[in-house]
Amino acid sequence: MSSNNDLESTIDSMMATKDSRREDWDALAFQTKAGPQYRRAQIRYMGSGGTGNHEADERIIQADNFTFSNMLLPPGAEGPEHTHHDVEEAFFVLEGELQVTIHDGDDSASRVLGYRDFIRVPADTARSLKNIGDSDALFIVMLGTGKPQIPTYPPTSPMAGITRD
Repeated sequence: MSSNNDLESTIDSMMATKDSRREDWDALAFQTKAGPQYRRAQIRYMGSGGTGNHEADERIIQADNFTFSNMLLPPGAEGPEHTHHDVEEAFFVLEGELQVTIHDGDDSASRVLGYRDFIRVPADTARSLKNIGDSDALFIVMLGTGKPQIPTYPPTSPMAGITRD
């Protein structure tokens, strides 16, 4: 039988508080090579998300089946067109106005999400994001695997040809 101390330690290992999180403006800093509008912050809770390998970040809870983070986009900031080939991605808006666009070559369709709005984007679907509001957009990002592949950027993306280094 486990002791209360074991349970205390176990529950602490499953928890991530707001105060223990930080805005990581460097996770996607390479994207600013395409323009300053691509500056945004990832706030990791569980898993690395699709921004790269952040497993050395001792504050995150290791992910088994999905990742969970927040993304912060200042007014006018964008997440460039990209594709996750291995996993669906979900967005849930906590603050602000977020325009989500799906792309198919030169064709696209957009929707505006606000407080408590949600969208699921299937794997192999190119998507982009833009904060169209006057204040920060803060939203939950979930990817449907514990270790997602790094997304790719189609030729129509402003990130096409830009490297992470």
